[in-house]
Amino acid sequence: MAIQIQTGKRATPAGAGGSHPFWGRAFRPFFLATGVYGCLVVAAWSAIWRGVLRAPAWLAPTWWHGHEMLFGVVAAAVAGFLLTAAPVWTGRPALRGRPLAALFGLWVLGRIAMLAAGLLPASIVAAIDVAFLPVVAGVLVRTLWRTDQRRNYGVVALVGLLALANAAVHAQAIGNAPASAPRALRFAADLVVVLIVVIGGRITPPFTTNALIRVGVDARASSRPSLDRLAVAAVALLAGWGLVAPRGVASGILAAVGGVAVAARMAGWQTLETWRDALVWSLHAGMAWVAVGLVLVAAGDLGSISASAGLHALTAGAMGSMILAVMTRVSLGHTGRPLVLPSGAVGSYVLVHAGAAARVLSALAPPRLQAPLLLVGGMLWATAFGVFAIVYSTILVRPRIDGQEG
Repeated sequence: MAIQIQTGKRATPAGAGGSHPFWGRAFRPFFLATGVYGCLVVAAWSAIWRGVLRAPAWLAPTWWHGHEMLFGVVAAAVAGFLLTAAPVWTGRPALRGRPLAALFGLWVLGRIAMLAAGLLPASIVAAIDVAFLPVVAGVLVRTLWRTDQRRNYGVVALVGLLALANAAVHAQAIGNAPASAPRALRFAADLVVVLIVVIGGRITPPFTTNALIRVGVDARASSRPSLDRLAVAAVALLAGWGLVAPRGVASGILAAVGGVAVAARMAGWQTLETWRDALVWSLHAGMAWVAVGLVLVAAGDLGSISASAGLHALTAGAMGSMILAVMTRVSLGHTGRPLVLPSGAVGSYVLVHAGAAARVLSALAPPRLQAPLLLVGGMLWATAFGVFAIVYSTILVRPRIDGQEG
């Protein structure tokens, strides 16, 4: 359950056998790429939106933006986390060295192909970009095979569904499935929310309890399994509903139930006691965005506010903040460092939350304020990921400080 558990075996130090430490574990290349690409692609989108740059000739520009956020930035973060965590869950060997470099190269080729859309045939762009997530799912299946980690096959299934959603988006670009892209993109966003609710529910309470124990606070974070199941079920049903029916009253009710369930299960997580430790409160803040986002989605589906507010609370807010929260923690623990944030890392948290808030407010603000809020929100969000890349680059490239593998 906890990401930071070690197998207990003394391994060959990273870099042995000619492999650079950067290829010691998946979190290293994929987390650094998440930071760099998250910064660049949002800055580029802001320039495209303002007419400074021309959008790649691939479906609608807004769909290209949504695709690259989900299947570029988020997919890299998901791959880095799961391919690092699964070997810890199972005690099986981790992907490293040349196979890891090859998988990372496949992700990079996908980004190049999406930038070159319009110059390359749509079928070639699709073939290159769609290949990444199925390979990630295959590596996860190999790692989990013949272990007692049956519940984690659900996580693999989510990765597989993300791969199918990506294929459905490209199907419209190729011309095989008219109008499939917007529904597939929304389905993918909802699937990532499911993944956050599942993984966040597993790691946040124990991480919180451990942090409180370290500072001598007599409080324990606890979860109620019934609320966990309700939260996961509601967001999973919401994702599925969007595939079979238009957004409306039914989806609004599901989103409202999910938002209330996520907030209710946080009631036992001792959130107010976490202010001392940014590594912990950042996880709570990310989950709070999920609850707020789902409630805003409910309001949008019921016709009370713009649907964009809820969508961006879940994407820019929940996904952006939770990705940074997990990357900053995992990168420390899996390089043998103390769980103490380096200078500047808290700034990335502040920036991502401020950027997400500005983006959500732009959907609710008067028309004259929408464009400025959009631009400010995008720049703050991009800067947050740029700060992470700068602050953590040396951590991700250098060997573990304890001499162990990874």
